[in-house]
Amino acid sequence: MGQIQPTYVAAVLAGGYLLGSIPFGVIATRLGGAGDLRTVGSGNIGATNVLRTGRRDLALITLVGDGGKGAAAALIAYFWALRTGAFAQPQVAAALAAGAAFTGHLFPVWLRFKGGKGVATFFGALLAVAWPVGMMAGATWIAMAVLFRISSLASLTAAALAPLFAFALHAGYPVIALSVFMAVLIFFRHRQNIARLLRGQEPRIGESKTPAAPE
Repeated sequence: MGQIQPTYVAAVLAGGYLLGSIPFGVIATRLGGAGDLRTVGSGNIGATNVLRTGRRDLALITLVGDGGKGAAAALIAYFWALRTGAFAQPQVAAALAAGAAFTGHLFPVWLRFKGGKGVATFFGALLAVAWPVGMMAGATWIAMAVLFRISSLASLTAAALAPLFAFALHAGYPVIALSVFMAVLIFFRHRQNIARLLRGQEPRIGESKTPAAPE
């Protein structure tokens, strides 16, 4: 079909957002007997804060869940669009759903719109819509983490370079737009981390009581 119908766009955005709003960190810590994650450490719902409970197993579950929901939203939308012809370009549906899932993680309706920082969901979404871009962003995170041992710096660098990777790899305008959208929000959610980085006060990986991981 040549023109995207608003109802299809609304369905993809709503489905992606609701899937992205699932707070795996909060659910995992409660079911795992670690209490309410929002009262622990920074109060963030990501894997880094789950580690502050001392439960690495729950942190891994959170990391996989947060990354998986970004990937799942994109893949479900892609194959639905491919099967039904709802979008002329299934990649557009995937990018819209991934962006909505990412937004849902940052601003989940179930938690009064107080969510995480989105790094795991960012990687999951990128790997689903354009895996080479996701792999390059992941490699950037690992390289920066090894070199500087600062998790937030690694996340910010990967987010900033993702649109350039998408452009260089000719991943398509939906992926480029998605990368820019997520990068902007990641920087917004890392405002306090950026301030600490500028002051030279951001903790390094291994300096805290628990290891760092992407939130």
